[in-house]
Amino acid sequence: MQPCLNQSVDLDQLAKDINNIHRQTLLRINKNDFTHLLQLERWGRLCTIFGYATAWIAPNPVSALLISQGIFTRWSQLTHPISHGAYDKITNAPNRYKRKGYAKGWRRWVDWVDWINPQGWHQEHNVLHHYHLGETNDPDQLQTNSSWLRNSKYPLWLRYSLVALFACIWKPAYYARATIEELYILKLKKRGEPRPHISFIDSINPFSSVGRLLWVNSLCPYIIIRFIIFPLLFLPLGEVAVTYVFINSVLAEVFTNLHSFVVIIPNHAGDDIPLFNNRPKKQGEFYLRQIIGSVNYPSNSNLNDFFYGWLNYQIEHHLWPDIPLSQYHLVQTPLQQICKKHKINYCQESVFLRLKKAINIMVGTTSMLKETPQLKQQTLK
Repeated sequence: MQPCLNQSVDLDQLAKDINNIHRQTLLRINKNDFTHLLQLERWGRLCTIFGYATAWIAPNPVSALLISQGIFTRWSQLTHPISHGAYDKITNAPNRYKRKGYAKGWRRWVDWVDWINPQGWHQEHNVLHHYHLGETNDPDQLQTNSSWLRNSKYPLWLRYSLVALFACIWKPAYYARATIEELYILKLKKRGEPRPHISFIDSINPFSSVGRLLWVNSLCPYIIIRFIIFPLLFLPLGEVAVTYVFINSVLAEVFTNLHSFVVIIPNHAGDDIPLFNNRPKKQGEFYLRQIIGSVNYPSNSNLNDFFYGWLNYQIEHHLWPDIPLSQYHLVQTPLQQICKKHKINYCQESVFLRLKKAINIMVGTTSMLKETPQLKQQTLK
């Protein structure tokens, strides 16, 4: 399947059509959108509560899966949209649900207990990934990030095994490190210093400047809270209970890493998704790239979307990151109609089909589409 590269695409009209949907969406945002967010937060908290409430009984996948879902919900359905300012326009929403207050200062460990530094996440994801999608400067560009594996001499079975291992630890191994790196580079840029080359060893070395930031701001606090403090809260129930909670916490970490990997990694990867060699020249081209450079998964119910973390609306999210999650299904059909009008491919497929395509990119059996002269001609028209 090829992305739509039809020469009849009118980029100026495409921009008008997409902006029109955005304007209409902003006008209908109200307190119901915030109520929906609170509902998702309650679901996530209930998962966490029931997970830990049963974790002390015995090591078991049910408790671990509930804890895992709670962690995933906090990232995908609270931190993700709030950091984009999706609820800033709801006047009665408390500041802790808005970009200027969420996970700021001491609230970081109340709002979002995770491996990922919130300020680093903003720079890496909100700024660089969203505004450089599929470009060289996109820090989440899977083919480039996997070049060490794609270009290796490892047998194919070992490459797949390494991907499976990586999927189990990818938040601390990738996102924690990548977000701290981008935050460190931003600080140097503000001081007028050149962008440094940061090797993998430097990034994890606790004695290097960037590595120290990683361990102090991300790894150590999370390890202490999730794997030491939380289990010790069950000490009144005995040392065995503490051990069981620790085991279930580790298992939950593996589950939540796998869950987020399966949902997030395929969103912008596959041999039918293009890379881009330059910056978009106009707004319509930028919008076109968000559509043909993103992939959606099935969307049919609130519960379905909850387990996907609303990342099954990736195309809509990349076009309008500042709208509440509850608005995604409302803008989906109008957007599909616009894509049909302009003959642009709107990709919505099974997450498992997309995962297979993404893993093939990682191991090097397939490659992302290159920006051909035809693509450049059509996107710059």
